[in-house]
Amino acid sequence: MSLRVYNTLTRQKELFEPVRPGKVGMYLCGPTVYKAPHIGHMVGPVIFDAVKRYLKFKGFEVTWVVNITDVDDKLIDAAKVHGTTMQALAQKHTADYFECLGMLGIDTIDRTPKASEHIPEIIGMCEKLIANGNAYASDGNVWYNVASDSDYGKLSHRSVEQQESGTRMLEGAGKRSAADFALWKAAKPGEPSWDSPWGPGRPGWHIECSAMSTKYLGPTFDIHGGGMDLMFPHHENELAQSESATGQKFVNYWMHNGLTKVRTKASSGEWKSEDMHESAGNAIRVKALIEQHGPELIRYLILSSHYRRPIDFSDEVIESSRKGLSVFQRVFERIERLAGPPAEGAGDMDTTAGAMLETPHAQFARDVLGLKMKFLEMMDDDFNTAGAIAVMHELAGSINGFIERNDVERTKDAELLTYLSAATQTLKKLGQVLGLFRAPIVATQSKAAQDQTLDKLMALVIQLRADARLSKNFAMADAIRKGLTEIGITLEDRADGTLWRKS
Repeated sequence: MSLRVYNTLTRQKELFEPVRPGKVGMYLCGPTVYKAPHIGHMVGPVIFDAVKRYLKFKGFEVTWVVNITDVDDKLIDAAKVHGTTMQALAQKHTADYFECLGMLGIDTIDRTPKASEHIPEIIGMCEKLIANGNAYASDGNVWYNVASDSDYGKLSHRSVEQQESGTRMLEGAGKRSAADFALWKAAKPGEPSWDSPWGPGRPGWHIECSAMSTKYLGPTFDIHGGGMDLMFPHHENELAQSESATGQKFVNYWMHNGLTKVRTKASSGEWKSEDMHESAGNAIRVKALIEQHGPELIRYLILSSHYRRPIDFSDEVIESSRKGLSVFQRVFERIERLAGPPAEGAGDMDTTAGAMLETPHAQFARDVLGLKMKFLEMMDDDFNTAGAIAVMHELAGSINGFIERNDVERTKDAELLTYLSAATQTLKKLGQVLGLFRAPIVATQSKAAQDQTLDKLMALVIQLRADARLSKNFAMADAIRKGLTEIGITLEDRADGTLWRKS
């Protein structure tokens, strides 16, 4: 199977061929750390963590860089509001960002360079652009000369005129054209600054990413990711200045993820979906979301949509994701209840199928392996995690179907349990390719057993419900189930009794 990736630059899917055989360089634009991270800051890292995991699964050696913008107008303004320094505020929220990455299991990033630590590289790139005739210095500022770049606009398909209309002229900046953008900004009184050939100042936003990405990944690398909102002007300007500085192609594949949206209530009382932004006051903080719903659910929710589609954070979407994720939790709990915890290094269907092909259950082995191939085909089609998760649901259904057809709940046949354990290991391993199911899933009922009072109480409630059903008092039985659901406890009726778990 060949991996194909949608390239924003060409607006089509292309066969993935890395710059260096067997090796992949990947850069993702990280946050400007002036506030605690909201969920939009985690969407890209979750997606590209899954991308890296899949590339590694396919045998590539991957270097993934995520930058930290710790020099920016927003940081300077926020530091003044909070009565602190830009550096102190940046350190605080950088730590917040790293903590949230850890909570969501995003641990495959190789480098997280900070703009403030790469001033020499930034100045060097500015000097090179001036020498090449692509930039000019004026009043302590350095500007990129958009008119010098005949290819400008090829990523976003915007014209220079559109760049001019979307850029406000800075007072006394010495710009030759409204379309020109800052590579280096002259220092204002009281602002952080660094020495440069043009006087004290600080870098512009776009040049920071160009300097850091090319330092760690080379002048040409494979994948550049970021939100759709960064395509213009940030990525367009990155592309222009990088290629002007090096004379080489900057990036082979531009991957842009959809925007994060949130449902809000309009003054008319109607619900509407709008982009999540700090300025709109609708940003949802990551820690609060994780504390309320758990990291696995948030990761599952993000990956359940194709990365190029918008992600809508609403109660309905969260609840739908909860139900979807619980399908796998119930399968894992069911198999562990029947077959016991998997042994360390337990085999999957790849290792078990050979023995099954000579049995009446050969079709089950073929079905499981066929679904694994379908999962890989989905991921090879532009990292379609939504399609891959849908295949995982098919596999979960196949496992449950095998149990029902063969009455495994009753017989607990050792041979059939071996087959089921292998299929379940395959399901877990596919999920782990996406960064799911990495922590052991322990049945909530087993945890609750540690609290004998709660365990006995639930046994009593379940018995009362069973008695109500026997006496045909279905209204009472339904009321018990509904009441438990409202406080976060789910009942599951099985052939060998009723189980309960926290939702």
